[in-house]
This record gives sequence, structure tokens and C-alpha cells, in this order.
Amino acid sequence: MLEVTGLAVAYGGIRAVRGITFHVAEGETVALIGANGAGKTTTLKALARVLGAAGGHVRFLGQEITRLPVHRLVRTGIALVPEGRGVFPRLSVAENLAMGAFVRRDRESIAADLERIYGYFPRLKERAGQLAGTLSGGEQQMLAIGRALMSRPRLLLLDEPSMGLAPIMVQKIFEVIRAVAAQGMTILLVEQNAKLALESSQRGYVLDSGEITLSGTAADLLADPRVRTAYLGE
Repeated sequence: MLEVTGLAVAYGGIRAVRGITFHVAEGETVALIGANGAGKTTTLKALARVLGAAGGHVRFLGQEITRLPVHRLVRTGIALVPEGRGVFPRLSVAENLAMGAFVRRDRESIAADLERIYGYFPRLKERAGQLAGTLSGGEQQMLAIGRALMSRPRLLLLDEPSMGLAPIMVQKIFEVIRAVAAQGMTILLVEQNAKLALESSQRGYVLDSGEITLSGTAADLLADPRVRTAYLGE
């Protein structure tokens, strides 16, 4: 589904991502793990066209999207849940969710998807009329995921969904991520909690200083002494 070849991303003269190659198959959840500053968020931003690529190619569903204008990217079926949530603070919960479906015209399906999101996150339904900026961090993360799902993406890019959340909220968020994946959603997951990320994925890649240094099944990476030492605190 997603094929990334030699992707490079630079900030000024500094290359944050150095020619990485990886793929995500349809229906997979793939984790991208690594230390702070490894280039994980930069990679997702480049895939979502928030940042431009300095080199390499990105193909999605067979289509070259490396330099596709960002306003056309959502229509291809890619949605990003950004680090820091990025909700619209002065819009209500319901208005934020409606913004996620702005490229769609199928009103009955939109209404059905909205109820599905409220089923995942009942708290959002309780706060449908509340301004997003007044929600807790966990509620904003729920809203950011729900808004992305309202676009009915083929590929969901998740950037640090557990960041800054209480353990009970992290558990809830990952329950929904696993439920969405179980329904066939393809997910590329960037997550600082490497153990949680790999336990929620089929495969993974380790990013270090802008380069992929390890890859394999999630089970193999969880058992790898290098991963256990560097990222699992053992």
C-alpha cells in the first residue's frame, strides 16, 4: 500500500531523515520507533506532505505522492493524527469531527461514521457541544483520532498518541487503535513507548539519527537484545 524509497528530509542544511526505505502493506499496523530526535515525526510529516522531501520517492496505492499538493493528499486516503493533537480549539467537538469529513459528500455515511466515533469515544458524544480547547489532553487525543477517522482514510498516520497522557487514558487510546486495526485499517504508528507500539503492531522499524537500523516482525524486535537495551529499559 505504502512504499517509501530513499526518503530524505532536511531542515536547512541538516538532514533529519537520511534516505530511508520501508513499506506498509494493506491491513498492517507498523511501528516506527526510536529515540527523541531520531526523525520519526519528521518522517510522518513528510508522508503527510506537511514537510517537503529533499529526496526519494513515496508511493501510495501505486500513485507517486512525493510532491503531491497537501490539499489533495487527504483525497488519496491518508490521514495524519499529529503530535500534540492539533485540534481546532475554538470549534466544538462536533465541529472538529465535521472538519474531518470536509472532503466527503456522502451524508448518510458521514452520520454513520460519526456514531461509530462516538461509540469508540463516548466521552466525545457527552462533550459534543464543548469547545475543543477546553478538553483535557486525553479527550483532545480522542478528538484528533476521531477527526482523522472521519475522513475514512485508507492509511492512518499516528504520531505519539500516548504523549503526555495518564496511563488509564493511554490504555483507552490503544484499545481504540487496536479496534480500528482489527477492522482492517492500515496504520503507521510513531510512538515513544516502544513496547506498547510493538505490542500493537505486526512489524516495526527502528530509526536512529535519521536512518533505519533495524527492522522485523514486532515479536522479533521485542526479543532483540539491542532493542531491549536501547528502547525497553532493560
